[in-house]
Amino acid sequence: MNTEYLESFVLVVQYSSIAEAGRRLNMTPGAVAARIRILEAELGTSLIQRSGQAIKPTEAGLRIYDRAQTLLQDARDLQALAGGGASSGELRLGVFYSALTTHLPVLLEDFCTRIHPEQPILIEYGPSAELCGRVHNGQLDIALVIEPPFALHKNCGWQVVQNEPLIVIAPRSMAGRDAHDLIKNEPFIRYHRNAFSGQLVDRYLKDSNLFPRQRLEIDSLLTIVSLVERGMGVAIVPDSFSIDYREHQLIKVPLPLRTPIRRIGMIWDTHGPRLSLAQLLVEQAVQIFAAPHQE
Repeated sequence: MNTEYLESFVLVVQYSSIAEAGRRLNMTPGAVAARIRILEAELGTSLIQRSGQAIKPTEAGLRIYDRAQTLLQDARDLQALAGGGASSGELRLGVFYSALTTHLPVLLEDFCTRIHPEQPILIEYGPSAELCGRVHNGQLDIALVIEPPFALHKNCGWQVVQNEPLIVIAPRSMAGRDAHDLIKNEPFIRYHRNAFSGQLVDRYLKDSNLFPRQRLEIDSLLTIVSLVERGMGVAIVPDSFSIDYREHQLIKVPLPLRTPIRRIGMIWDTHGPRLSLAQLLVEQAVQIFAAPHQE
């Protein structure tokens, strides 16, 4: 049985979409669907079915889903061992979207070149809430996430590595103006309210009785930064490691009232087979991002 076909099936079920599975595999949806059909022919049963706009597993698909994930991980671990790498197999690391080009390279630079140069690492990305669930279910060893607004499962460890208070960002031409003046009188680029960070922004606006002139709403910190840099408006965002103000020709203006804090942290499987590696990566993150120790 071809493990690549199993991987296609797992991704289709995980994202409830053939198109999304294809995007992550760098394949066309038709090619992914063809893999699924071949796998179904090998197993002699249907594995997926359409439910409205989403793809769901059949009863047979649901029965093999967990086992398929285990087989895929075992295959990756075998490849790691055969390649003379780490004896513990491949470390599975999750990362929230906007950290892929900011936090992740800094976090892994020393870890991969000095601390564990032979350790293979599989990087997965997605929304923070989804990554937390995958750590809980044993699909990931560890993840860098935005702290979720719900209690974590008992088998998960948690360490804050960075605290990010909300600030206003604006073009340099608006230097010297008060934060609330900017919010009230300039076009406002809103962090999407479906995102946890956007909910923090919304809370501050309501608590401060502010009603900005909204121009755009989007769930992407780096896109918001780019739009503000181009003079399209001002925004309230977490004071993030992701933003290089000098590079982007922005100003940041502190908010006058007490602001909500976005916390970036590491969540890991405390019973996982690569616990020692996960703990080393947590220690590395704390050193790099210099947040106060919190439990």
